[in-house]
Amino acid sequence: MNAETRQQDILAQLARRGELTITELSVRFEVSEMTVRRDLNQLAAAGLLVRTHGGAAPAASGSFEPPFSLRTRTNSEAKRKIAALASRQVIDGQTIILDGGSTGVAIAEELVGRNITVCALNLRIAEILSTDQATKVMVPGGIIRTGESSIIGPEVDAALARYRFDVYLMTASAVSTSTGFTEWNVDDAAVKRAALNAARRTLVACDASKFGREAFARICGVDDVDAILTDDALGVDHRRELSLGGLELLIA
Repeated sequence: MNAETRQQDILAQLARRGELTITELSVRFEVSEMTVRRDLNQLAAAGLLVRTHGGAAPAASGSFEPPFSLRTRTNSEAKRKIAALASRQVIDGQTIILDGGSTGVAIAEELVGRNITVCALNLRIAEILSTDQATKVMVPGGIIRTGESSIIGPEVDAALARYRFDVYLMTASAVSTSTGFTEWNVDDAAVKRAALNAARRTLVACDASKFGREAFARICGVDDVDAILTDDALGVDHRRELSLGGLELLIA
């Protein structure tokens, strides 16, 4: 197992368990404790975890946004499965809003060539979808976030308010039954709220590692959306909480 795969697994385990020790990670990966320390130090330098005595804990701040390049490599298989599930919820001829992030990119790749109209809230998404003329791509005006390529600002809100879309495929940085859906960046959260108000139906696509966590800026409550699309790694407790709330849960 290479360093990149180990580090993805470490982040996924931290999201589920809250804290890990160097000894258990050494056994899990069948590598030396020195190798594990090197992995943890690299992830800590990127702000993705906090080093503890003998191990690591999740990063404390919900406002820290991991680099996009790292997010694309984290839980990538789960995101591909969720993207395929999201694509199956879309009917040809529909109008769609799709935001950015690594899961949004995976969804865009699944939607390429579909006979649909997509309002892309991210330039990466727009570029992917525009490779096939069958898909009509709309891009609202606004400010481009450096590094993320998401489109933000009041101009986006105004543009979305002029239309009524069939479906909003929303992504989120964190999900909690008490707090709802949250995002690292305040401006991205504001655009997602505007998109939510501009769509008849909202489906949230997020992998299991996002559940039971909170980021900085609130988007909406769990009862403000129509369904959640996630992967089969979602724990029994989270499934039960969401089901009790009457929310439709679709597992990839």
